[in-house]
Amino acid sequence: MKTFESDVEAADSLHQAYQSLQKEIAKVIVGQQEVVNLVLTSIFCQGHSLLVGVPGLAKTLLIKTIAEALHLSFSRIQFTPDLMPSDIIGAETMDQQRNFKFIKGPVFANIILADEINRTPPKTQAALLESMQEFSVTVAGQDHRLEKPFFVLATQNPIEQEGTYPLPEAQLDRFMFNILLDYPSYDQEVDIVKSYSSPVDHSVNKVLDREDILAFQDLVNKVPVTDNVIEYAVRLVQKTRPDNSSAPDITKNYLEWGAGPRASQFLVKAAKCNALLRGKYSPDIEEVKAVAIPTLRHRLLRNFKAEAENITIDHIIKELM
Repeated sequence: MKTFESDVEAADSLHQAYQSLQKEIAKVIVGQQEVVNLVLTSIFCQGHSLLVGVPGLAKTLLIKTIAEALHLSFSRIQFTPDLMPSDIIGAETMDQQRNFKFIKGPVFANIILADEINRTPPKTQAALLESMQEFSVTVAGQDHRLEKPFFVLATQNPIEQEGTYPLPEAQLDRFMFNILLDYPSYDQEVDIVKSYSSPVDHSVNKVLDREDILAFQDLVNKVPVTDNVIEYAVRLVQKTRPDNSSAPDITKNYLEWGAGPRASQFLVKAAKCNALLRGKYSPDIEEVKAVAIPTLRHRLLRNFKAEAENITIDHIIKELM
């Protein structure tokens, strides 16, 4: 693992690398700066992200570009109803000498794009989610470790839900962020069309490598956090629970249930990384607020009243903050 003379030097290096990453990714991806920021944050936090957006918004291109800038191996898995767990993690086969040999599946890469993860049955979903949690896969009783860094970006189409298998809440909770990918603005779409129709070189230069990323992941863990920031994050999460005594009226009126302790952990860790990317050495409450919506969005469940009155989860989180 790459080493620095001090944590301050490492923090400054991460901030500079982040700025360089933004410039390189912008060569290919027009706009979507907030999406890029959240994806990079989850990578540096050793987390995973769920990306929700309609087809044609360059989700695959975005992740492939990030993988190139980070000099990491990339694998795309198209989830379909007939996909089997062995199609993801691999399987044992018999060679010519009649010995069993493990053939690795596409999950053995640094960055995995799980395209339309809700189109495959829960058994196959679970095969990927095990690797996300344990950073290993088990085949025929043998554990096979995945090379770190390991990051899964799963996508879902918010429009077409026929023939899908929605992720259970317990599995959704394993994702650090739920990121919404919106349509580009008019000017951005003009730039996209111009870029697509002109022979311009969009090659991306390598900014970081595997050792750099592992060092920065270790740095995020060591960032100091004051008690008031931790307490704010925990209070915010507890206010999402309808049966909690500190829950405000908006929670009791519109939420079926709230977020668990994993949300508090992810809030603080994401706030630490967000501070480093902004050139700061320690997070404050503003950093927690900056990552609260994508961290909590998939952990809260609206009740019937909220759906009937069209009260969104994002609106509830903003009110709680």
